[in-house]
Amino acid sequence: MLYLRSLLFVPGNQPNMLAKAASFSPDAFVPDMEDSVAWDDKSQARETVSDNLEMLANTGKKVIPRINSLDTGLCETDLGAIVGPHIYGVSVGKINTPADVSVISEAIARLETERGIAKGCTKLVLWIETAVGILNAHQILSSDTRIIAAAFGAEDFTNDMGIERNEDDREIFFPRSQVAIAARAAGVLALDTPFFAFRDPDSLKINSEQSRSIGFKGKFAIHPLQVDIINQCFSPSSEEIAHAMEVIEVFGEAAANGRGSTSLNGQVVDVPVVKRAESLLNQARQMEIIS
Repeated sequence: MLYLRSLLFVPGNQPNMLAKAASFSPDAFVPDMEDSVAWDDKSQARETVSDNLEMLANTGKKVIPRINSLDTGLCETDLGAIVGPHIYGVSVGKINTPADVSVISEAIARLETERGIAKGCTKLVLWIETAVGILNAHQILSSDTRIIAAAFGAEDFTNDMGIERNEDDREIFFPRSQVAIAARAAGVLALDTPFFAFRDPDSLKINSEQSRSIGFKGKFAIHPLQVDIINQCFSPSSEEIAHAMEVIEVFGEAAANGRGSTSLNGQVVDVPVVKRAESLLNQARQMEIIS
């Protein structure tokens, strides 16, 4: 079971920040060649990211660089600088159609062949962040076996819609939910948009808990201080684990007595509830929270 709770963005044109990032423990590093890099610095960022991939990979964490989108004309050049044994996958923004995915996947396949890498081993994390992308989300996310996750981009989405961001995120509730639903239907992870107030840990916690509650499995971080909070919010808590164990225990007792449901603390416990409890415990084992 793949999990990606926290994915830490690191500006690709800042070698000192890339080196410092290696001391933190997100589930994945995302050296960024897109939004955090000015146009005139794109070439330098590409070279800097390429030079630091092995260092990041040696931390044991997944490395998933974010490249420039197809509409910039830089996508294939970026891929040429990073596809290789040190990356787990590639993050690509502004994906609007399955055809976009095909162009990127085919370019990666050519590079894998040229470089002696197993075909298909380079995964894709795709940003759904336009109105067209939202409407095509399920088709996009089920179009290629490389795809492991969908990322919702709130800033680009609201720019595309010509609307303002609000502190309570009410303007993105529908598209955010659409991405989570489409990701689940396609069998990939849903990853939530970054939270930009990085000096406000309490609000980050609330925001992360809200996104988990609608089906997101992880969140991008823009600052190392956000990583631990995000990891905590997207991991089963000790209370959740204890409750799941109780659910399975009481249901097992009921089943042994020929009953198909029972109750726990005034709540019905039936097969769907048990399946949810089992899923949570499997997740906790995968994250090595329990054995």
